[in-house]
Amino acid sequence: MQSVSLSLPRNKLIVMSGVSGSGKSSLAFDTLYAEGQRRYVESLSTYARQFLGQMPKPDVDSITGLAPSISIQQKSTSRNPRSTVGTITEIYDFLRVLYARVGQGYCYVSGLPIRAQSADQIIDSLLSQPAGTRFQILAPLVANQKGEFRDLFEDLMKKGYLRARVDGETINLAEAPALRKHHKHTIDVVIDRLTAGPGQRTRVAEAVEQALKLGDGRLICSADSVSTRASDSGPERRTAAGRRQTADSSADMVAETPVEYRKTVDRLYSSQYSCPESGMSYEPPSPQLFSFNSPLGMCTECGGLGMRHGFPLHRMVPDPARSIQKGALLLLDWSKLGRWPKHILAGAAAAIEEDCGLPADSLLKMKWQDMPQQARDLWLYGTGTRHITFSWRSRGGVWKHGGTWEGWSNRLLESWRTAANPMRRRQLEKHMEVVTCSACHGERLNRQARSVRIRTNHPAFGKTNRPAELSLPQLCALSVQEAALFFEKLVLDPVQQIIAEEALKEIRGRLGFLLQCGLDYLTLDRSAPTLSGGESQRIRLAGQIGCGLVGVVYILDEPSIGLHPRDNTMLLSSLERLRDQGNTVIVVEHDEETMRAADHIVDFGPGPGVLGGEVVAAGKLDDILKSERSVTGQFLSGRQVIATPKVRRAPERGSITIHGARHNNLQNVTVSFPLGRLICVTGVSGSGKSSLVNDILWQVVNREVNGGVGEPGLHDRVEGLDQIDKAIDIDQSPIGRTPRSNPATYVKVFDEIRKLYTQLPQSKLRGYKEGRFSFNVAGGRCEACEGHGATKLEMDFLADIWVPCTVCEGRRFSRETLEVRFRDKSIADVLNMEIREAIELFDAFPKIRQLLHTLRDVGLDYMQLGQASPTLSGGEAQRIKLARELGRRSTGRTLYLLDEPTTGLHFADVRKLLEVLQGFVDAGNTVIVIEHNLDVIRTADWLIDIGPEGGSGGGRVIIEGTPEQVAA
Repeated sequence: MQSVSLSLPRNKLIVMSGVSGSGKSSLAFDTLYAEGQRRYVESLSTYARQFLGQMPKPDVDSITGLAPSISIQQKSTSRNPRSTVGTITEIYDFLRVLYARVGQGYCYVSGLPIRAQSADQIIDSLLSQPAGTRFQILAPLVANQKGEFRDLFEDLMKKGYLRARVDGETINLAEAPALRKHHKHTIDVVIDRLTAGPGQRTRVAEAVEQALKLGDGRLICSADSVSTRASDSGPERRTAAGRRQTADSSADMVAETPVEYRKTVDRLYSSQYSCPESGMSYEPPSPQLFSFNSPLGMCTECGGLGMRHGFPLHRMVPDPARSIQKGALLLLDWSKLGRWPKHILAGAAAAIEEDCGLPADSLLKMKWQDMPQQARDLWLYGTGTRHITFSWRSRGGVWKHGGTWEGWSNRLLESWRTAANPMRRRQLEKHMEVVTCSACHGERLNRQARSVRIRTNHPAFGKTNRPAELSLPQLCALSVQEAALFFEKLVLDPVQQIIAEEALKEIRGRLGFLLQCGLDYLTLDRSAPTLSGGESQRIRLAGQIGCGLVGVVYILDEPSIGLHPRDNTMLLSSLERLRDQGNTVIVVEHDEETMRAADHIVDFGPGPGVLGGEVVAAGKLDDILKSERSVTGQFLSGRQVIATPKVRRAPERGSITIHGARHNNLQNVTVSFPLGRLICVTGVSGSGKSSLVNDILWQVVNREVNGGVGEPGLHDRVEGLDQIDKAIDIDQSPIGRTPRSNPATYVKVFDEIRKLYTQLPQSKLRGYKEGRFSFNVAGGRCEACEGHGATKLEMDFLADIWVPCTVCEGRRFSRETLEVRFRDKSIADVLNMEIREAIELFDAFPKIRQLLHTLRDVGLDYMQLGQASPTLSGGEAQRIKLARELGRRSTGRTLYLLDEPTTGLHFADVRKLLEVLQGFVDAGNTVIVIEHNLDVIRTADWLIDIGPEGGSGGGRVIIEGTPEQVAA
C-alpha cells in the first residue's frame, strides 16, 4: 500500500476491485478487518484475551468510524471430514433435538414401534434364558461422564451394595479404584448374581425391582455366553491330519478344532423404552444419540466417519463367472479348506438358501453372477443376529451347534485385525481400500439412531424412491431444496407441535437462508473438505444473514467463486439484504455483475506489486468507467476486451471417452473429450462438472497414465488413454504451507541460482557447496533464527510478535554466506528482488533466465522471488504451478486439468492466463477447464454443458460443441 487515505460510506455495498496483487486484500483484510477485530478484543478483560487469538496492529496511521468487523474468507474452510453442511450451519444440531424429542423409534429387529416395557415383562424375559446360564443384574448409574465418583461409591457401600462394574471391569466397592477426573466413565452397580433355573422368580423379581428403582427405570442383564470357534494357535499350526498349514492359506479363515469361548453379553432392559415383539430394550433417545461424533450415537465400526478400511466389492469377487466352490471369492479356495471350515460355510449357505427361497445345496455351486442380490449381500456381509444351526458330521454321528454368520467380508476383516503373522496381514492389505462402512452403509450412526423416523405429508414424498417417513441420515441425504419441502408439512400431534416449535423455526429459517444464497443443490451430509471456497463462504454468509446483526462491517472475499452466472442474482440479493439490515458490506470481487450492482467501488492499481497499492478510482460505477488510469474501468467500458479466436481448433486426433458415468448425481452419461483442444466444461453449480472431471477422469488418468493413486467414481470404462503420455492437475491449493516455501523454490529456479553462487571465486576458495546457500539446512543459514529471518516473542494475552532477527537483521543467512556476492548482490538480496529485476540480473544465464521468464509469462513479475507461500492468493499459487509446467519440455501429448482457474483473477489477469493455456494447446496438448467465466467459455474450442439443474436435477450432458453451436 502506497500511503493510501480513503473514505468509505456506511451501510453500503462496497466493491474493492483491481488487478491481482494491487492491494485490495491488504486494505480489506489486513487493515480494516484486523483493526476492527483488534479493537473489539482489546475491549475485553485481560483474562478473556488470553483465550482469544489476538491480531497485531496494522500499519496504519488512524481509522475512524470503524464498526466491529466480521470476515468471511475462502481459506477458512474446515478440512475435517466430520464437518458437514449440516454441522457448519447448525441445522444438524437442531435436527438432533427434533428427532430426540418427536421422532418415532422403531425396533431394528422386528421393525415395530418401540414402547415401554413393564417389570413383569422384564422378569419373564430374564427367566426365559437357558437353564444353567449365569447372569448378573446391574443398575446403570453413570454413562460416559467425567468425574472421580468417590461419593457415589461411598453411598452405594452405605446402602449395602458390594460390587460395581466400572468401565467394563467388576470391582469390589470396598477397594474402589481412584478414577481419573477428566476421563469419561461408565458405572453400573451389581444388584444380584444368579443362575437361570426353576424357583428363581422371587429373587429375580426383587433384583429387577431394585435395579429399576436405582437405575431410573433401566437395568442391564450381563449373561455368560458360550460360543464355539476355531482354535488359532498363531501363524502356523497342524491340522487333524498332521499336515503343516501356514497363515497364508485361505483355510486360516476358520480353524479345524472347535474350542469353547466364554464371554459376557449385555442386554439392556427399560421400563420406558422397549419393543414388545422382540423384547429389545433401548436407551431413551437423547440428542447425543444422533451425533456421529459421540460414542452414544456413532457407528462403532467406522467411528462415525461412514468410511473405513475394508474389501471393495470388485476385489471381493475377482471372477463373478465362477461359483463360490470354484473360486469366485477372494482368498476362498474350497479345495484347500478343512472339514471344519467347510461345515461352517455349508451351514451359512443352507440358511441363506432358506431365506432367499433357493433350492437346497445350490448356493455354493451357483455362478456368482446368477445369484440373487439378496443372497450375495447375506453371504458377503452376514445374516445379522439370525440363529443358524451348523451340522458337524463325524464317525459318532451328527453334532449340531448354533451360531451366526458374520459374512465373508467381515470374516476377512477380522482375520486382518487378529493376524499375528505380518505376511498374512500384507497379503490381506493388498486387497483393502477405503470403502463405505458395511455396518452403517455410510450413514455414520448406530442402528438405534438410524431407526428413528419422522413423517411428512408433502406431496413430493410418499413415492417409491422417496418415502414419506425418513430417518435422520436419510433426511440429511436430501438436497437443501428437498429438505425445505419435507419440513413444510410434518405430521405432528398437538403436543409434539409445541415441543418442536422452536427447533422447526430455526431449521426452516436456516434452510431458507441457504436457498437465498444459491445453495439449493447441496445436501446436508456433504462433507466440508469437498466444498469449494465459494460454497463454504456462501454457507457462512447464510449463517450471518440469519444472525440479524446490525451495525457490523462484513468483509467478503470473492463470494461469487464457483457460482454460475444464472445464480449471481440470488447472491447479490443476499448481500443487499445484509446491507439493508443496517450493515456495511465490503466485497473483494472481480465479477462484473457484482461491480455494476455496487453502491460504491474502490479500484486499486494501476499495476500489481510495487506498481500498485494506490487507489486509482473511487466512487460510483460511472466514475470508474470514466477513469483512464483504472484497468477495471477500461474493461467494464469496453475499451479493453479479451479477444475471441477467429478460428476454432479441430484437429483429428481422437478423443478420451468416459462411458456410463454414475458418480454422485451423474445420470449414466457418456462424454467424449476431443484431444488437441481447449475444452471448457460448464454448467450450474452442483450439476456434476467436478464429479465428471475431478472424481472420474483425473482419478483414472492419474492411476492408469501417471501410475499414481486414484479412486475413480462409478463409471463403466474410459477409452483413449493411450493417446496421452501424462496428465497434470493444476489446482489452487497452496504451493507450500510454511514460510520456507516460495516461488523460487517451487519452480526450481533457486536450485540453479544456488549452483551459480557455488561457482563464484569466493565460494570455491572457501569450499562452499549448494547447501551453504539454503536457509533450510544448518551451515549457511543464521542459526539464531534458524533461517526464518525473524524470532517469535510470546506476549501472553497479547498477540505473539515476530521481530526481525537481531543477528542476521532479517536476511536469514550467516554473515560469511552473505559475503559471497554476484554483481554486488548476496543470496539474501536475490530472494528480496522482484522477478523483473532478477531477469535483468541473470540475463546471461539461459537456465535461470528461462525459468524466470515462465513466471513473467503468467503475469507474476511483480512478485518477490522469496515471497512466503502462505501470503500468496489462490490465483497466484495456481499461476506459479502453470509457470512450473511452462518450464518443462512439452511432449505435445499432455492432458492438463484445471478447476476454475480464473478464481481471484482480474480481467487483465484472465487474459494472461488464457494466453498461457492457448500456448499449451498450440504445442499439441489438451487442456480441460471447469469454468463459469464467460470470457474463458467464449475463447474455448469445445464446450461440454452439464445440467440442466444442480443436485438430482442435473447430471446430464445438455449440449456439446463449439461456442457458436452452443449459443445457437
